[in-house]
Amino acid sequence: MSSRPKSEKPELTVSEPASGGALVRVDRDKESAAERSKRFERDALQYMNQLYAAALRYTRNPDDAQDLVQDTYAKAYTSFHQFEPGTNLKAWLYRVLTTTFINTYRKDQRRPQTSDNEAEDWQLASAASHTSDQGKSAEDVALENLPDSDIKRALHEIPEEFRIAVYLADVEGFSYKEIAEIVDVPAGTVMSRLHRGRKQLREKLTEYARELGYVKGGKA
Repeated sequence: MSSRPKSEKPELTVSEPASGGALVRVDRDKESAAERSKRFERDALQYMNQLYAAALRYTRNPDDAQDLVQDTYAKAYTSFHQFEPGTNLKAWLYRVLTTTFINTYRKDQRRPQTSDNEAEDWQLASAASHTSDQGKSAEDVALENLPDSDIKRALHEIPEEFRIAVYLADVEGFSYKEIAEIVDVPAGTVMSRLHRGRKQLREKLTEYARELGYVKGGKA
């Protein structure tokens, strides 16, 4: 008696919620190029403003930031068939953005410029509030009175690898594991960079606060 091979069931995965909030099941084996393109537009383009804010923080130049976002979406679209629907699309896009920046844009950056379209002030205040693992002190209260422009300047001045880690954690809210996947380093390295980045950011802010008279002379 001959045995007939069992038919394999197509792989069905869950995509990001559509605009109506319902989860969409995706059969990637049967999905046409047009359907994949439509899914990319629906699911990925909603993060464009957030990616631009991150790109601006990375490059410190509006023109470079726009170019970086365009290149990120071009690469993400080309590789979208490799993305597993139902997993963290935002983190996946940030990984494409960060990898593109590291491999291309930081090698040939334009001169940094100021821009009003950077991260929101409340997000920067959030980053500043994470600069210490200790409870609030009189110094912490003084640091909170610093102008937003000084917080932006301090974040710009810390080394790139620390700046990216602090931005992804304290502004974008990614977990250690997600940041590790985005920047392609071990979680322990992320924790180290965050600790050192927050420490350096705090030192910069304390220096600015002392210059403005919020903190008295002497070491903080």
